[in-house]
Amino acid sequence: MSTTTDRTTGRIHSWDLSTGVDGPGTRFVLFVSGCPLRCLYCANPDTWHMRDGRQATVDEVMADIEKYRAFISTAGGGVTITGGEPLLQPAFTAAVLRRCQEAGLHTALDTSGFLGARAPDDLLADTDLVLLDIKAFDVTTYRKLTGGELSPTLNFATRLDRLGNSMWIRYVLVPGWTDDPEAINGLARFLAGLGTIDRVEILPFHELGAAKYDALGLPFPLRETPSPGPELVRRVREQFRQRGLTAF
Repeated sequence: MSTTTDRTTGRIHSWDLSTGVDGPGTRFVLFVSGCPLRCLYCANPDTWHMRDGRQATVDEVMADIEKYRAFISTAGGGVTITGGEPLLQPAFTAAVLRRCQEAGLHTALDTSGFLGARAPDDLLADTDLVLLDIKAFDVTTYRKLTGGELSPTLNFATRLDRLGNSMWIRYVLVPGWTDDPEAINGLARFLAGLGTIDRVEILPFHELGAAKYDALGLPFPLRETPSPGPELVRRVREQFRQRGLTAF
């Protein structure tokens, strides 16, 4: 591990180890606190507010990563920064990514792209993979679903492509919200025009985060929304594949 020290501080929620869902291999996944969006299907409402996280220095985070560095390296993994929204704390996120690069660890950034303009080029240069969450492709649906605007995410995707950053696109499939065939075709056309997309992941909506809303005393907006059936999931994957994209 690099002997560089960095006392830059950030607000973090927690960390975990995962395999196959937060980038390639076994990953050390750092959850930072704070998010500007309020997605109706969010599974982590406990990461919305920075005040609910704990303050940590980059050195402290790297000390935790060091405990698992040999394991995650052997397992073909690395470090993923997620949240919340990592780009709400760009200086802290950039410092962690830089230290991971110095340590020879694969790095991934999981982001909605809504704050993509806050990511300086040097942060992205230290990012091996961007897990870009595109919540919807219809502008009105995106606003209703997230409370934010779609264009910053699309602009960020275009910028990542220009910079040569590899991307995995994540698309949460929510019946009645993000399953419109025309909107999905539009997104597939947009993505097909970018050259650095390695895969598109179709993530079926689920209610696994509902218990967190109950614990926080918050209503879960999509409690009555069903998970998509296998036929719908296959149809959406095929729409992306028809545009030459690798979809899972």
